[in-house]
Amino acid sequence: MLIEPDNKQTLSDYSGVSSVTNTKVYGLANAVKVSGYPMQTTAQDAQTTGKGLVRAAKLGRSRLGEGHDNFLNGIIVQFDLTFSNKAWVELQRYHFIDFISSQSTMHRIAKFDLGNQYNTYVDPRITAIMNELKDRYNETQDTEDYLRLLYSNPAGFMLTAGMTTNYRQLKTIIKQRANHRLPEWREFCAWVKRLPLFTELCINDTKTQK
Repeated sequence: MLIEPDNKQTLSDYSGVSSVTNTKVYGLANAVKVSGYPMQTTAQDAQTTGKGLVRAAKLGRSRLGEGHDNFLNGIIVQFDLTFSNKAWVELQRYHFIDFISSQSTMHRIAKFDLGNQYNTYVDPRITAIMNELKDRYNETQDTEDYLRLLYSNPAGFMLTAGMTTNYRQLKTIIKQRANHRLPEWREFCAWVKRLPLFTELCINDTKTQK
């Protein structure tokens, strides 16, 4: 299988309850190449296609924590992710997925069109209350009214952030989140599996890694 140059390693937008856009993948060919370094006496012997891909797939599919899949750290993924407040809190447990920049409730909670920001699971009565609190704060500019607005914001509030991570961290996320109760996690994992060569390099079979 041919590995395309980095500037062609992109993926189309993915939308559901959550959404992923602006996806870019870097370092795929080089990571496959250097995965062979431990068994080479010269760097020139490492391969990116044919036997090199077979070797990389064997290493990449090793069990989590064994260390054989360390080369996956070199396959960098950047994307814009829209998640709910609930899912963002859970994502922050991962150490090797970083926020580049994100929308901010602290700065803009009183400016959002709340009807568009809440996902379909937020009760319309809550949306109505939030709009009342927003209007009150915009009228008074009082600190206490701001805090009532901020702290009342429900878990179904959707925010977008620019993210950077790597295939090895995504492999862990697939293991832990593919069958999660939140639909946005399941959608995110489905998107991960569509990344270039991700399934071939990181997943043992059609199911999540055991």
